[in-house]
Amino acid sequence: MTSLPEVSPQDAYNQTLVGNVHPADWTNPKPEGRYNLVVVGAGSAGLITAAIAAGLGAKVALVERHYLGGDCLNVGCVPSKGVIRASRMVAEARRAEKEIGLPLASGAEADFALAMERMRRVRAEISHEDAASRYRDELGVDVYLGEARFAGQDTVDVDGTTLRFAKAVIATGARAVALPIEGLEEADYLTNETVFNLTERPRRFGVIGAGPIGCEMAQAFRRLGSEVTVLHADDHILPREDTDAAKIVQDQFQNEGIHLVNACKIERVERADGERTVHFRHADGREDRITVDELLLGVGRSPNIEGLDLDKVGVRYDARRGVQVNDHLQTTNPRIYAAGDICMQWKFTHAADAAAKIVVQNALFFHRIPFMKKKLSDLVMPWCTYTDPEVAHVGMYEAEAKAKGIEIDTYTVPLTQVNRAVTDGEDEGFVKIVTKKGSDEILGGTIVASHAGEMISEITLAIVGKLGLAKILDVIHPYPTQAEGIKRAAGLYTRGRATPTVVKWMSRWMALQR
Repeated sequence: MTSLPEVSPQDAYNQTLVGNVHPADWTNPKPEGRYNLVVVGAGSAGLITAAIAAGLGAKVALVERHYLGGDCLNVGCVPSKGVIRASRMVAEARRAEKEIGLPLASGAEADFALAMERMRRVRAEISHEDAASRYRDELGVDVYLGEARFAGQDTVDVDGTTLRFAKAVIATGARAVALPIEGLEEADYLTNETVFNLTERPRRFGVIGAGPIGCEMAQAFRRLGSEVTVLHADDHILPREDTDAAKIVQDQFQNEGIHLVNACKIERVERADGERTVHFRHADGREDRITVDELLLGVGRSPNIEGLDLDKVGVRYDARRGVQVNDHLQTTNPRIYAAGDICMQWKFTHAADAAAKIVVQNALFFHRIPFMKKKLSDLVMPWCTYTDPEVAHVGMYEAEAKAKGIEIDTYTVPLTQVNRAVTDGEDEGFVKIVTKKGSDEILGGTIVASHAGEMISEITLAIVGKLGLAKILDVIHPYPTQAEGIKRAAGLYTRGRATPTVVKWMSRWMALQR
């Protein structure tokens, strides 16, 4: 059996966590007959697949070699948002001192150890949802803890026990990718899988990579008292987002004292006396270096395909992109499907949730009815980066639409025009909605706001429901809320229809009514 990743410190909260998601005294069931579905991997995609299938009457086996809950619960969404929430508390306290005179003691700073303890407490509290015992006792899933590999066209071996299946699902997820940087492995760097084990605040915290993970942790650690430097290869942070959205976050980072090194190339990393020195080259060729106490690597994800013996069952895969699937999430073996980070470009928990529903329907119900099969490409996928302000997006970007030759109209409302954002002191941001030119059909939207992730669903619903901006304008939005910015964007569309000719005829009509 594979050794389990370290979860430290061994306090009561982490003991509760591990006791739920990989109990030391767990006894695997004895398989009886063939399973309708064997799910390999118990992260978000695997858990939801197993729960839905079992709830619909299928006989289901769920196999996990590490911890149930996968990245999201253990080393991803839950702990990161716990740390981010603590850091926001700190930022609010500092704003309160500046704006309303709420005094802070001289030299006051957050207790980093206590903030991390709070994160562990919250994670432990949530972990019961993904507990092995819950899936067995409440949901009726046969849970196997151990190493799975495909042994035949309809069998999976779990540490010597054979599970037979009618259909199988690969949901083994992904892990932090490594970079071929000289000296990096010897530097004992952090990833999302280890950063949440910290109990002492690093005085100097370095981050390689300025995607969502790197940016979220950079800001959180800065607010919790670390000196933070972010090094990355792109011209601006959050390179996946529109430049104007990324610029707002980048300006906020600089205002908070985060040192950003854009467009640089890491040459090598050296470790000595507990410190890590990163040697890099600026875009203009200048050599430079920084020394930090801890170094976080956040540059992408690598699929967990090792040890599954996929070749034995005819499942094609790529070491970088993962398992190959069609639009129905079916692999090159018709009896085996895949879902989540192992096969999808969208590496989000909510994407895994949506994919799990597709897999269950296609594998168990619609595999013989082609026209009823669900498609991955039909999903409208929002996402959010939980910096402060947050950046949320759904659908097409402006540049993406233009690259596809689609003519567009863009409606942008700065948060300085949204009264609630102004009263909250959170007016750095905007609501931007992209429509098909001359139409109110929504193609995409980007929101930069303190709680953009809570707001983006309205635009997502409009796209899914094929509701245009005119219909959004008909929706009564409570005043004052930051979501009113979406209504104001819809108002821009409506006012844009009032051409001089329309206004002229309306004026004549009104004159006749006097």
